[in-house]
Amino acid sequence: MGLASSTAAAASPVRVVAQAVSHNASDHLRYPDGGRGENELVKERTNRFSRRAFAKAAGAGTLGALSAASSIGGAAEETGAGTSVPTTADRAGHRIRIPNSAADPRVRRFVAPQRILWQSEGDLAPKNSRELLALAAGEAALTGKPEVTMKPGSGILLDFGRELHGGVQICGGRTPGNKPVRVRVRFGESASEAMGRPNQDHAIHDSTVLVPFLGVTEVGNTGFRFVRIDVVDKEVTAIVQHVRAVFLYRDLEYRGSFECSDARLNEIWETGAYTVHLNMQEQLWDGIKRDRIAWIGDMHPEMAVINSVFGHVDLLPDTLDAVRDATPLPAFMNDMGSWSLWWVMIQRDWYRCHGDIGYLREQRDYLVELLDVFAGHIDGQHRQRLPGGFVDWPTRSDEDAVEAGVQAHMIQVFEAGAELCGILGEPEEKEKSLRAAARLRQYDFDRISRKSSVAFMVLAGVRDAREANRDVLAVRPLHNVSTFNGYYVLEARAKAADYEGCLSLIRDYWGRMIDLGATTFWENFDITWAENAARIDELVPDGKSDIHADYGDWCYVGLRHSLCHGWAAGPTAWLTRHVLGFRPLAPGCERLLVDPHLGDLRKAAGRFPTPRGVVHVSHSRDARGAIRTEIDAPQGIEVVRA
Repeated sequence: MGLASSTAAAASPVRVVAQAVSHNASDHLRYPDGGRGENELVKERTNRFSRRAFAKAAGAGTLGALSAASSIGGAAEETGAGTSVPTTADRAGHRIRIPNSAADPRVRRFVAPQRILWQSEGDLAPKNSRELLALAAGEAALTGKPEVTMKPGSGILLDFGRELHGGVQICGGRTPGNKPVRVRVRFGESASEAMGRPNQDHAIHDSTVLVPFLGVTEVGNTGFRFVRIDVVDKEVTAIVQHVRAVFLYRDLEYRGSFECSDARLNEIWETGAYTVHLNMQEQLWDGIKRDRIAWIGDMHPEMAVINSVFGHVDLLPDTLDAVRDATPLPAFMNDMGSWSLWWVMIQRDWYRCHGDIGYLREQRDYLVELLDVFAGHIDGQHRQRLPGGFVDWPTRSDEDAVEAGVQAHMIQVFEAGAELCGILGEPEEKEKSLRAAARLRQYDFDRISRKSSVAFMVLAGVRDAREANRDVLAVRPLHNVSTFNGYYVLEARAKAADYEGCLSLIRDYWGRMIDLGATTFWENFDITWAENAARIDELVPDGKSDIHADYGDWCYVGLRHSLCHGWAAGPTAWLTRHVLGFRPLAPGCERLLVDPHLGDLRKAAGRFPTPRGVVHVSHSRDARGAIRTEIDAPQGIEVVRA
């Protein structure tokens, strides 16, 4: 390790010192009353078995090629099926090897309920129900453990304290006659969802299962915080020894961090990081309850959060490749022209941060052809005619605003495509993309006043940032924004240097979800819903509205609404980029800008992961209002001050 190079502005003192990088100091996800699963896998950073690696291994056609996923070494015997089986003498000290298989990159952690939010009363009240709040071993106990008794018709609502992904285990005790008992299990991201009729799209949230005598039933594969259990068997009393959540997630280091003088902003940063973390499942999903698939547009703010919190994770390029391979051109990703636009933006921003030229070269053919497809959807009047245009939900019904927003977004995409083509040594393709962007600029953008579309115009350089902020973006700032495009509204307002306005928007819009009980950010949120609304972690009292069941629009009406959606986590990336001030100036962060904007904050500090290690910064405002900065950076990174 050595001193990082720095160019410092005279008005902003900076001290750059050597840093010994140690990932052991980084945080992992912590959860109270959580136990490791018996089959926990090794951490992703040491046991990656990506989709590309698995395809390569499968192509080799041998069990030995699969050893990176699950293996036992040693001598083997040939079988009639052409596979090999270890001899008995060579089994000791080795691991199971299964053909045509792969390891799950996720781990299991068992989580005890944090509280009982509701239970039946009177004669149907569960007996000893508080026993369920203790974290128990997985198996049934024969003696010595108090058991919970639930009569037919009895029910209980358990709160696990925060949003989780996975299911629950219910351990049966000594039921009369050693009979299994039938129970109904409902999952909810809100208390009202678990108490009501959950939507069944994309995952089963309401089912009836049998709990065995002295055995465990595991049910569920979804996003949830609350679980309601009702005894529906009319003849058998349920004897329950324990209920615990099975939390399924990737055990990743939080290599990035953010801490400032405002505790509310700190909580918002953490909540956004956790929201995206939960969606990092087998692929990078949009939501863990719904839709549980890779939506490319959702992945752009998710990617920005991953860069800020985790650094390079194979999951993102693997997911990009999976969607690309499932979408032969000229088809559009997720059947939306706008979502294929985001694929280009993600490739550009991922390369800027990580500098993986080998991966970028793998995208060359698809990228060039995709840019040609986009160019084919520009008409003779220089207007885009891309099918499946989408900006965000509040803009969906305004056709003119959608057209203008996608037009501005396409300018950014062609310019990003030109940048990538230049890196790939394709000068003719670069010039084609720049010409397409120039054609798209010949459009009357000034007539549009929808915030999300105007934000895209500012970012494309076709609307003046300060005028757009004054006339549109800062007007009634909490209204007509979305959890998705709110990130780009923040980016546009930062171009107008309205950092205090941005911090207020983050506190009052994203923070309002936390005020309503959120532990992850939602698919969408209209600030007017919060008027007289009950929190999602309480039963809805008389006279208050149910913010989950009563609201929504388009595809997220009522309980179908996802309360853990990765596209909503943009403030985490924004705070890292603009308050801490991190921005790559060269591929792989070889040159890294540190340009803090504290707004109304007194101080801010944090970490930013790069391919060469973690960079630490600390900013504080002195008595004269000047910002003093200290930077610790690994060798090989040139730190530049604005």
